[in-house]
Amino acid sequence: MPQHMPYGSWPSTISATQVAAGTKPLGAACFFGDKLIVQEGLPSEGGRMTLVEYDRHSQSEGRTLIDAPYNVRSRVHEYGGASWLLLAGDVPAVVFANFSDQRVYLQLLADQTPIALTPQSMVDADPTLRFAEFVPGPAGHVLAIMEDLRGEPVRHIVEIPLDGSASEDLAAIRLLSSPARFVAGPRLSPNGEQLTWISWEHPNMPWDSTELHLAEYSTQAFLQDTVIAGGPEISVLQPEWADDDRLAFISDSSGWWNPYTYQLSSGRTVRLVDRAAEFAGPLWQVGTGWYLSQNPQTLLCSYGTGTTKLARVHTTTGGLEDLDLPFARVRPLDLDGNWLLARTSSLTNGEEISLINIETLEHSCVTRSIEQLPDPQMLPEVEEFECVNEAGQAVHALLYKPRQVGYAGLEGELPPYVTFVHGGPTSQAVATLSTSIAYYTSRGIGVVDVNYGGSTGYGRNYRNRLRGAWGVVDVADTVTVIKALINRGLADPQRIGIEGGSAGGWTVLCALTFSDVFTAGISRYGVSDLVGLVQDTHDFESQYMFSLVGPYPEAADLYEKRAPINHVEKISCPVLLLQGDEDKVVPPAQSQVVADALAKRGIPHAYILFAGEQHGFRQSVNIIKALESSLAFYAQIFEFETDVPDITLS
Repeated sequence: MPQHMPYGSWPSTISATQVAAGTKPLGAACFFGDKLIVQEGLPSEGGRMTLVEYDRHSQSEGRTLIDAPYNVRSRVHEYGGASWLLLAGDVPAVVFANFSDQRVYLQLLADQTPIALTPQSMVDADPTLRFAEFVPGPAGHVLAIMEDLRGEPVRHIVEIPLDGSASEDLAAIRLLSSPARFVAGPRLSPNGEQLTWISWEHPNMPWDSTELHLAEYSTQAFLQDTVIAGGPEISVLQPEWADDDRLAFISDSSGWWNPYTYQLSSGRTVRLVDRAAEFAGPLWQVGTGWYLSQNPQTLLCSYGTGTTKLARVHTTTGGLEDLDLPFARVRPLDLDGNWLLARTSSLTNGEEISLINIETLEHSCVTRSIEQLPDPQMLPEVEEFECVNEAGQAVHALLYKPRQVGYAGLEGELPPYVTFVHGGPTSQAVATLSTSIAYYTSRGIGVVDVNYGGSTGYGRNYRNRLRGAWGVVDVADTVTVIKALINRGLADPQRIGIEGGSAGGWTVLCALTFSDVFTAGISRYGVSDLVGLVQDTHDFESQYMFSLVGPYPEAADLYEKRAPINHVEKISCPVLLLQGDEDKVVPPAQSQVVADALAKRGIPHAYILFAGEQHGFRQSVNIIKALESSLAFYAQIFEFETDVPDITLS
């Protein structure tokens, strides 16, 4: 028989320390002979990203390749992305972008002394030249994206010499593409004769409209390119060469991101798969990939909606062949014969870098994000939850009911629920092992993770539901999910929390302002003032609001009407604000104005500013404090006992 205790008060072995200390970010990975190289974050070193070498045939400990103070992390578009490349030649080396100065460095794998390849560009302690998405170029060079912030922001595809001649001379870096506001995906054909890339201009985001360029590679200053795909209302992503004559890419011209090929010799474009499923996602970080070219006849693709599968796509017939693997999400990273390195996710092991034999389907873990897996008795199960909003449209969510083997709530008691709102907002909540979710559910607090209209994973029409309606559709859909939970007798209507970060924090604040179903809210570095965001955010997102709300300043009245900061008097429940003091994406002023307004109105609240944190918390001590403060906040508002320090509300 289970022991009955109040929901929220169940003793749990999942601590905030375990969540923080046992979680590390994972990036790209590649094969290197009988070794494997993986990009990993080190929470114990303030979130520093490094490269770790593993033995391919054993479970031995990894060897760190890039030592402190170097931090393998790009700041292109502020969100960064592909920040390193293995050069597996006669003298193996890696090229990487260093976070602090954004210079590109070359480090021989037999040495520990990086050599600068690009010049210093610091202005007021901020680098004005930034690099990312390194790919092989002509002999003695690599190709990359160069972000130039010395004046009006501009990006180029560039060619960087590996001999260090550009370390003090910017002119030694050759500009290949004409200036564009944004570029990504440089790929040189196998014979070195053709270069392809994508670009987009304000006010588009890469999921709105991009163009696919093709140019003959030559020695002239700028390559003369032709746009071969994309355009208005079409998002083209991840060009990859199948062979010298065929270029593969992903396009959502059908309403779904599906794979295509373009043949140079005939100029013919062919859609390989016609399916209501996504073969790509939002390009928040440059270099993100969703498929690999296995050979001229086959692509290895990740596709799906709520979950994703790995499949072979045959480029000559368009056939799709699923590979039966036990993962909720899978994304291919590198291929060596029949062996695939992939970033995978499951409800039991969380995020991993996995080594998979694509013929036998045997697989093993190289390294995982959660270093010490929780007791399975503490973990929740997940249900795909769907309901219908007032417009008759489907709304998707993931439901995690309170669960710990051996415990149940009191007779007649309904559990409190916390509503998770993902950031982006062009993003998606996915089913995976989350110790942050289990931190709540193992204590008797339910979690529902909402994929409101505007989320990715369900096609362009679902994604476009948020156009001009941010702060309206996301809030309405989130409220719809909560009302459905309450109507089905699953949640206590008096104990409904909501939390989210960044754009999710905006939805939190809007939901607290313009609805009355929530009784507590937590905003992590959340947007509160749209005008402030438009005027004080980085270039990549500086016109993102144009599609989410409307053009500025033409729609200034709408910006004022939507922004929670202008209607704080409507918030009547307690609020916790968590913010990094070095955040460039959502500056601290966004949280401070909310705290000041809540204080003026006497609304119970707390504002915690974390030193040394940017957009998202990386330092273990801060992750721990944020999580424990959140639990203590809910315990105080929802009136249950817990095992973390109390929080003081003003």
